[in-house]
Amino acid sequence: MPEAKRQKERLIVLPLVGVIALNYPLLSLFSRARLLFGVPLLYLYLFAVWLLFIFCVAVVLGKTAPPPAAAGGPTKPGSG
Repeated sequence: MPEAKRQKERLIVLPLVGVIALNYPLLSLFSRARLLFGVPLLYLYLFAVWLLFIFCVAVVLGKTAPPPAAAGGPTKPGSG
């Protein structure tokens, strides 16, 4: 499977997993009157999921090869 197609599929799946992770049944598991390091467990869960989502998107997009330089594009000053 081409890498571009695989990357596109991963970018489609990531928000779906994020919606499931931030949906009611899972949120209710962490909605307790319990503190961890002085922070409510629900808040820690929300920020951990958010941070994990951003990290996963960065990993998926980080594998993208830089686009090739366009012919006739801007050049460095003093190079010609």
